[in-house]
Amino acid sequence: MTMLTLPAPGKLNLFLHITGRRPDGYHELQTLFALLDQGDTLHFAAADTLTLECDQAEVPTDHSNLILRAARLLQTHTGCQEGARIVLEKHLPMGGGVGGGSSDAATALLGLNALWGLNLSEDTLAELGLSLGADVPV
Repeated sequence: MTMLTLPAPGKLNLFLHITGRRPDGYHELQTLFALLDQGDTLHFAAADTLTLECDQAEVPTDHSNLILRAARLLQTHTGCQEGARIVLEKHLPMGGGVGGGSSDAATALLGLNALWGLNLSEDTLAELGLSLGADVPV
């Protein structure tokens, strides 16, 4: 079985300044991120169904995981019925403030776009990612 392997780098928020509040209640932000050399790794392989596995038992692998939410969003947006076996090698700490979940979701969008031959632009993927969380397009 051929697998596509992609890095999901962590990030550090070097500064964060709240510049205002939008009508929808979210804050306007000014921020600067630095990507780290360390991160998680995602492996993708074609499969009949969509599944997620992780090397750490405490990481949820159900619909609550941003990776599967990103995959289902991509399927819904494109009408794609393909499946995939996604394996997450978790190196970044959960809840550690280094954007692991957001990076994993972004990498899932990139990897599945390639695996499924969808040919969506990075701008389109970023727009989809934004609906999952503000940090995903980073």
